[in-house]
Amino acid sequence: MIVIAGGWVLDPGRWNGEADLWIRQGHVEAVMSPDAEVPTEALCIDATGLIVAPGFVDLHVHFREPGFEYKETIATGTAAAAAGGFTTVCCMPNTKPVNDTSVVTEVIRARAREAGLVAVCPIGAITKGLLGKALTDFHELQSAGCVAVSDDGRPVMDDQVMRQAMQRAQALGLPVVDHCEDVTLAGCGCMAEGPVARALGVRGIPPEAESRIVERDLILAKDTGCHVHIAHISTAQAVQAVRRAKAEGVRVTAEACPHHFLLTDEAVQEWGALAKMNPPLRRPDDVQAVRDGLCDGTIDAIATDHAPHAEYEKQWGMDRAPFGIVGLETALGLTLRLVEEGVLSMESAIEKLTSAPARLFGLSKGTLAVGADADVVMIDHHREWTVDPKQFLSKGRNTPFAGWRLRGQVVRTFIGGTSVYQRLLEA
Repeated sequence: MIVIAGGWVLDPGRWNGEADLWIRQGHVEAVMSPDAEVPTEALCIDATGLIVAPGFVDLHVHFREPGFEYKETIATGTAAAAAGGFTTVCCMPNTKPVNDTSVVTEVIRARAREAGLVAVCPIGAITKGLLGKALTDFHELQSAGCVAVSDDGRPVMDDQVMRQAMQRAQALGLPVVDHCEDVTLAGCGCMAEGPVARALGVRGIPPEAESRIVERDLILAKDTGCHVHIAHISTAQAVQAVRRAKAEGVRVTAEACPHHFLLTDEAVQEWGALAKMNPPLRRPDDVQAVRDGLCDGTIDAIATDHAPHAEYEKQWGMDRAPFGIVGLETALGLTLRLVEEGVLSMESAIEKLTSAPARLFGLSKGTLAVGADADVVMIDHHREWTVDPKQFLSKGRNTPFAGWRLRGQVVRTFIGGTSVYQRLLEA
């Protein structure tokens, strides 16, 4: 038996106060008053001054394996996840080969078991080869362990294909994770359209490239009854469209990433391709809209869109460098910026990293309810630290947050009651 004692247990919607967490045989046995007598056989772990919360759940990561192991492997990606407090992650299908069959899904799950760290939930492709044409076998993918379907990294541009995908997904109870980008509008753009792009001489992407596909797929979701999940939402128009659709009863949820609620397109001036991501960093009004959406519940969850690349790839310049940044090891500190700034309460911030994302995909995670898997994170929310990519456990170092001073860091992470990460703190 393990007792995590003396901490502030924060299980959103269940517990928010001083308590001891009792763990037996890999599951939560109880959340007890700190005055309760601890069994003599228990291993006590001191959590004085720390927040004890459910392990984080990330609905959107890219672990690159199979096919791009030079960028990241499931082993290094899950190590980074554990260091960031994430105990469950959902990995996108844009691997090589694409995760469009049960064979690839099973390889991913086997590699995750070999790594022995966090739970990895594969997301299967909507279309074969991510080509936007022929649908994959959703039932086969679901039976193999996929928790959702997506062509993330590419949009499904054909309206009829997307409608058929939603019909099939709805019948199976699978969420459709939507990469919303009208490629006819985005073209070969590298960053958000606007004064900064013009000043840098870089081709811009208009906000309508996102909102047009969001609006199309909200119509399809309303018609089919499918649960559509808007990935990495980033524009004011898209946030407002989701807000209206929710009010109309459409089964839509959304996630936002820390870079989209903390950075504007001006970051590209300083960081170049290290600040190149898809969707791109937007204008200040868009950033405020994302923050407002998180505050009022329009945006349900915080995800990282963790997208590691080799260092040399990000040195190819804005035109040629790949989109994406890493995010698993900085997500907590960046999210707590919203708490410091009064955008979210601490409980709401933790909820958007735990129980909310778990609920969206029907995962039995993100909670400290009695009987739940003892996936737990211990957080020093007062600890200040400086982002140093050289210290990342991920292979990826591609971040525009290097040098940022953050407050709030994971101290220890447990999976099923087993400690899988412990930070070495200076005296």
